[in-house]
Amino acid sequence: MSALYMVVGTLVALGVLVTFHEFGHFWVARRCGVKVLRFSVGFGTPLLRWYDRHGTEFVIAAIPLGGYVKMLDEREGDVPVEQLEQAFNRKTVGQRIAIVIAGPAANFLLALAFFWLVAMLGSQQVRPIIGAVESASLAAAAGLQAGQEITEVNGEPTTGWAAVNLQLVRRLGESGTLLVKVREQGSTADSARQIVLSDWLKGVEEPDPIASLGIRPWRPALAPILAELDPQGPAKAAGLQVGDRLVSLNGQALDDWQQLVDRVRALPGKPVDLMIERAGQTLEMPVKLAARGEGEARSGYLGAGVQGVEWPAEMLREVSFGPLEAVGEGVKRTWTMSLLTLDSLKKMLFGELSVKNLSGPITIAKVAGASAESGLGDFLNFLAYLSISLGVLNLLPIPVLDGGHLLFYLIEWARGRPLSERVQGWGMQIGISLVIGVMLLALVNDLSRL
Repeated sequence: MSALYMVVGTLVALGVLVTFHEFGHFWVARRCGVKVLRFSVGFGTPLLRWYDRHGTEFVIAAIPLGGYVKMLDEREGDVPVEQLEQAFNRKTVGQRIAIVIAGPAANFLLALAFFWLVAMLGSQQVRPIIGAVESASLAAAAGLQAGQEITEVNGEPTTGWAAVNLQLVRRLGESGTLLVKVREQGSTADSARQIVLSDWLKGVEEPDPIASLGIRPWRPALAPILAELDPQGPAKAAGLQVGDRLVSLNGQALDDWQQLVDRVRALPGKPVDLMIERAGQTLEMPVKLAARGEGEARSGYLGAGVQGVEWPAEMLREVSFGPLEAVGEGVKRTWTMSLLTLDSLKKMLFGELSVKNLSGPITIAKVAGASAESGLGDFLNFLAYLSISLGVLNLLPIPVLDGGHLLFYLIEWARGRPLSERVQGWGMQIGISLVIGVMLLALVNDLSRL
């Protein structure tokens, strides 16, 4: 079923986002009097095609990894004299700029619409209450304690752990002071705490902002009783069974599931001794843990799961907005995520954020499937984030992207004449090389995650 969600989720995501992006170009081009020859969603062999009354060919092609709008242009072929005024290259600089910007602008508008809908649908969030603080950690040094609720980070209110994580992600690779406001149990007043950062998680491949501060979110206690096993995992290979209660690991008692998780993660690839209870008997089970991830992200893996429990009602909150309030919330989220995407690209460029965080089509497909399986709200959020990424990336001043064309037209507007075809050709070659290089890097990252 997960594979089906992944396939359907990916096709829907790419189909919707690409179509809307290209429709932005198409709609403005038509308004500027440009003749559109083809509107294609996907590349390669056409699977479906039809024509409208203006003679535009609409195509759905076999490879759903993009799309394009082909316009009448003298630089790409002969144009009949009677159609010269409909050629893209004959339009004013302002009109060409408007047509180029329209694609990314459509993606931002689509993200705003998705965020607006998500805000109205509402969501159930876990209150960001601290369960434990590691000694000698950044959080401990700042005075954070178990039982406190995080109400604000970086000056932004935090209704749940997702909001806390988002604000922390914005500070990755930075130095300075992180302002956190907390509220004690039973109090209505907030107090400020300052966490000092120094090149915080700079270059880390898979950063975990909350854990790296030494904060462990509160969660219900889970008894260490196995409820599921990975068929290919170390636990299954060692003979563990569903229903086994884990008593100790390497002689250290296990009172709840989280203790097991923490200790296993700290022992990648190591042999361990597990003491278990099964049908009233105590058994000793040697297990060789597997390892996942690389470098600092390398962690141990047992291949076992636990049965979830119901969260107390007081630890959850419902967050939703009315139709008008949701507009403001949609604008805010779109702006925040756009800035975060730009800032992340800048940090990758300057080495503050590892390029391992760059994702390609495989990761996008996996996240699309997971979010689709999780529910409508999560899938709409994913579509909004991906639409913003598509809009931001297309506005980068790299030839072959919309931003590269925009750069050429702005230079033409400033100079009063376009750059020479030779210079534009060089730019295109450089742009193609950059885009291919980034795509290959993203694909390598995807494959390494597998």
